[in-house]
Amino acid sequence: MALTAGTTAPAISAPTQGDGTWRLKDAKGQWVVLYFYPKDDTSGCTAEACDFRDSMKRLKKLQVQVVGVSPDSTKSHDKFASKYDLTFPLLSDEDKTICQAYDVWKQKSMYGRTYMGVERTTYLINPKGKIAHVWEKVKVKGHVDEVLATLADLGA
Repeated sequence: MALTAGTTAPAISAPTQGDGTWRLKDAKGQWVVLYFYPKDDTSGCTAEACDFRDSMKRLKKLQVQVVGVSPDSTKSHDKFASKYDLTFPLLSDEDKTICQAYDVWKQKSMYGRTYMGVERTTYLINPKGKIAHVWEKVKVKGHVDEVLATLADLGA
């Protein structure tokens, strides 16, 4: 089932880099940018993560928490976060339960081959735990600016 604006965001509790755990319920009262990406340390995923990293001052000023999610292991997230100085949580969803709950685990195709993978998607969750906006099939270039513009439009 596709999640749309106004729907309650599915509950999340998952391991992060640095042996942490992140829970959506702990972010109540804050805006959350929950972005799903296919794989650590690939060109598009690195560019997206670094764009969020470089915009953290503006996002924190708006009391926005950024959280990345991929099927990679916490060990992979540790290396990725360390290599690019990422200071926000990266959730490990190795069993794809979060990806499935947020309807981003999709059939994809490349070079005539079909496979299952993460469709790059971002959810903006409001301080009450409701989905405020969804970006599907995200194009990395300019995405963080779109998120910031939407936050401004929503009065964050």
